[in-house]
Amino acid sequence: MIQIKNIHKAFGDNQVLKGVDLSVNKGEVVAVLGPSGSGKTTMLRCINFLVTADRGELTIGDLTVDMHSASKEEILQIRRKTAMVFQTYNLFKNKTALENITEGLIIVQGMEKEKAEQIGRDLLAKVGLADRADSYPSQLSGGQQQRIGIARALALNPEVILFDEPTSALDPELVGEVLDVIKQVAQEGRTMIIVTHEISFAADVADHVVLMDGGHIIEEGTAEQVLKNPKNERTRRFLARILRNE
Repeated sequence: MIQIKNIHKAFGDNQVLKGVDLSVNKGEVVAVLGPSGSGKTTMLRCINFLVTADRGELTIGDLTVDMHSASKEEILQIRRKTAMVFQTYNLFKNKTALENITEGLIIVQGMEKEKAEQIGRDLLAKVGLADRADSYPSQLSGGQQQRIGIARALALNPEVILFDEPTSALDPELVGEVLDVIKQVAQEGRTMIIVTHEISFAADVADHVVLMDGGHIIEEGTAEQVLKNPKNERTRRFLARILRNE
């Protein structure tokens, strides 16, 4: 489904990604763990061309592009195959929950408003917010806003959904409601890459776990292998510190 080869990315003298390779099978959920500054978010943003990689190759389905020199048309095709759920919701503040979900369907895909709104209402029900269709972001909790963000991503019916630490901006009591929705989506067989610091969640939903450090993938395998029997000493230290703080 998705394969990235030899991604490099620097910001000035700071080499953030130093040759990252990753393969994700169709329907697979991959959890990406690692300390701050390890390159997790930059990798996601390169996949969706929110950041242009200095070097690397990306394949999604039957489309392969050079990540540094992809054309505008190739980037558009990649973005049609992907959707991203951000840390901080990124909802339109002047639009209702329903309008936030239907905007892309109507404006980008040219869908009739009535059909788009039916899809939007179905997705609001799916994320447990059927009664908040006419609410504006300012009237919603952080957890509710993030669930709207997930519904918006699902509306586009992407081949791959990218989650960038979807619970990091939430108050602790709101984390569970968002993770429950992501788990539900994962159980539907969606292909997902989730950057997260929630170790127990990764153990519960991920088919494959990746640990990044210093711009490299230093360990990967099943959740059982990486989280319970890590081979790399750096992985063991990272997990011990995270679990001690949970």
